[in-house]
Amino acid sequence: MLLRLTFAALAATLLAGFAAAQPSAGVTVALTLKDHRFAPQKLTVPAGRPIRIELVNQDPATEEFDSDDLHVEKDVTPHGRTSFTVGPLKPGTYAFMGELHADTASGEIVAVGP
Repeated sequence: MLLRLTFAALAATLLAGFAAAQPSAGVTVALTLKDHRFAPQKLTVPAGRPIRIELVNQDPATEEFDSDDLHVEKDVTPHGRTSFTVGPLKPGTYAFMGELHADTASGEIVAVGP
């Protein structure tokens, strides 16, 4: 009986340590497109975690979220919404733009942390 309790306590300790070592759950951020501009233009997110971007297009025109840094292209219809996941990201700055209105629709994601 004592051996079984010792084993159970050891297993619980190991599992707790393993769970703590796992990357944290993802983070969701909201991004809005209005007047061919992204808001916010700068998103700060934790490094090492998947980032779910929920993009809402308030414009009457289609736009394409495009980022060479993030390796993503995603269309969003007029007055539509879309979501997609990037990362986990290493610490750094990742540029993005609206492919169809690149002169005004631009921004960056800054991943901070370990």
